[in-house]
Amino acid sequence: MSSATTSCWTTSAAETARIAPRRTGAAWLLPFVFLLAACAPEPEVWRFEGATMGTTWHVTLVDPPAGLAREAASAGIEAELAGVNARMSTYSPDSEVSRFNRAAPGEWFAVSADTAAVVATALEVHQGSGGAFDITVGPLVDLWGFGAGSKATDRVPSDAEVAATAARVGSDALRVRADPPALFKSADREIDLSAIAKGFGVDRAALWLDGNGVANYMVEVGGEVRTRGRNPQGEKWRIGIEAPELLQQGHAITAVALSGESVATSGDYRNFFEAGGRRYSHTIDPATARPVEHALASVTVVAADCKTADALATAIDVLGPEKGLAFAEREKLAVYLLVRAGTGFESRHSPAFAPFLGTAAAKEAP
Repeated sequence: MSSATTSCWTTSAAETARIAPRRTGAAWLLPFVFLLAACAPEPEVWRFEGATMGTTWHVTLVDPPAGLAREAASAGIEAELAGVNARMSTYSPDSEVSRFNRAAPGEWFAVSADTAAVVATALEVHQGSGGAFDITVGPLVDLWGFGAGSKATDRVPSDAEVAATAARVGSDALRVRADPPALFKSADREIDLSAIAKGFGVDRAALWLDGNGVANYMVEVGGEVRTRGRNPQGEKWRIGIEAPELLQQGHAITAVALSGESVATSGDYRNFFEAGGRRYSHTIDPATARPVEHALASVTVVAADCKTADALATAIDVLGPEKGLAFAEREKLAVYLLVRAGTGFESRHSPAFAPFLGTAAAKEAP
């Protein structure tokens, strides 16, 4: 481990972590930090990055413990992410998810404790959101041309096709057991954990760091983030929320300050098609079996763990700005919305989100 040095920083200096946007989101999360004018010992900072779950990941550690080797940290993080991908990927025929999807209904199917925990959270958010979050909606996503393996044809399926596919959707047919961990389906169902697995991967990597004595870190997978402690400048981690209308300019309209929290985003700004003068979003409402038609462009959620933030962001993306904000306020969730308004966008947030925006924002009513 290298020794710390001392330097003087100016207020104009800035360091920006290179974070790949979540391509299905109208907003992405971009961790960044500001250097303060000060003369102080420079902390030791380790940075790691790689690819997993069809996206990229980045981890920053500040002042890692003396007993942790850099190579061990890199290997530990990669092993956690690889394990989540191996158990929950729909691309691997040998994953627990793929094998469960092929299994006949009516019998308990043994899975790892991790997969059971993720499905349990998914079902909790499904119930709490009135069915807006549904891990069985994959066949409808494929039908509308937005699935990972489907071809984007910009074709609107017939009512008969929608009805037939909707009959294969519904999390009410799922059950989960913690001990021994297992899943059950009472009808033919396929699950897709892509709207929650990246968040869980973030959690697993963060828990590995916790267990190895790392007190200051930022973990990001595909735009989903979990933090602990302080950034290299000794402050809370600053996470920028990018506005759709400013994507090309690369400006963040606001930033949230986190230390010990997670943040996730979801939206449809980039992933949609137009046919017959109508816009069709990749976000499918399980209640209608069709793309949502509301004006919500993106939603950002702050929560204690990233898998929950990930699932809630998708649920509120389905609910839309009015129902989504009402749900957030009822459940006391920290939520930030970007809503289409004319040719631009307007922001809204729940009261619980205000403290993460700083003193000025906290004084404003959403």
